[in-house]
Amino acid sequence: MSTLQSATAKKDHFVPPFLRGWVLPSLLLLAWWAAARFGWSSSPLLVPIGHVWAFGVQQVVSGELWIALKASLWRDLLGFAIGALAGLTFGTALGLSRLFESMIGPTFHTLKQISLFAWIPLLSVWFGLGDAAKVAFLSLAAFFPVVLNTFEGIRSVPHDVIEVAHVLKFTRWQMLTKVVLPSALPSICAGIHLALIYAWLATLGAEYLLVSGKGIGNTMIDGRELFRMDMVLFGVIVVGLVGFSLNWIASQIERRLLAWRGSSIAQF
Repeated sequence: MSTLQSATAKKDHFVPPFLRGWVLPSLLLLAWWAAARFGWSSSPLLVPIGHVWAFGVQQVVSGELWIALKASLWRDLLGFAIGALAGLTFGTALGLSRLFESMIGPTFHTLKQISLFAWIPLLSVWFGLGDAAKVAFLSLAAFFPVVLNTFEGIRSVPHDVIEVAHVLKFTRWQMLTKVVLPSALPSICAGIHLALIYAWLATLGAEYLLVSGKGIGNTMIDGRELFRMDMVLFGVIVVGLVGFSLNWIASQIERRLLAWRGSSIAQF
C-alpha cells in the first residue's frame, strides 16, 4: 500500500521541486513565441520574442544595461537603507513608549493614509528634480512598512515573557535586547522584507514621474516614446528578474535570522 502511495505521489509530482517555479514563466514564453510565430495577433504591441532577445544582447554588449541597472539599484538600496533605518528607530520608539505613541501616533497614522505618489510634488519642491528627490521618495516607500511591522512586533510580545524578565530583574537594556527585540524579530523582518520590495517598485515610479536620467525605468520610458515594444518588454523582464533576485536574497537572510523558529507547519 505504501509503495503504491509512493508511486502515486511521484506520479503527481513529476516536475522536480527546483523546476516548479519555472513552469508558468516557460508556458508564458512559449505562448508568446507561438502567438508571434503563427500570427495569432497582428498588433504591433506583440513583438517577436527574438526582437526582445536581440535588443537585450545589444544592451549587454554595449554596457547600457549595466549603467541603467547600477543607477536604479544605487537609488533603490540607498533609499531602502535610509527608510528602513528611520523606520526601525521610529517604530521601536512608537512600540516602547505609550507617551510617544499618544503624541506622535495619530499624526503618523494620518500620514500613512496619504498615497505615496501624492508626496511627489512636495518632494520635487523640497529636493529638486534630481536623485535627491528620488531617494527621498524611496525612503518614504520603505519607511511605513518597517514602522508598522516593528510597532506590531513589539506590542505583540507575550505578557508572560515580560513578567519573567521582571522576575529575573532585567535592566531596561536587557529587556530590550534579550526579550523585546528577539520576540519582535519575525515581524520586523517581515516589515524589512516588504520595504525592500516597495522600494524597488517605487524606484520605477520615481524614474517615471521625476526628471529623466539613467535607470531601467527610463529605458522603458524611451521605448514607449519611440514606440519600441522590444525596449519596453525588455525593461519589464529586467525589472521582474531584479525584483525576483531581491526577494530571494531577502528570503535567504530572513530564513537564517529566524532559523531558531524551526520549520513552519506550512512547509510540507
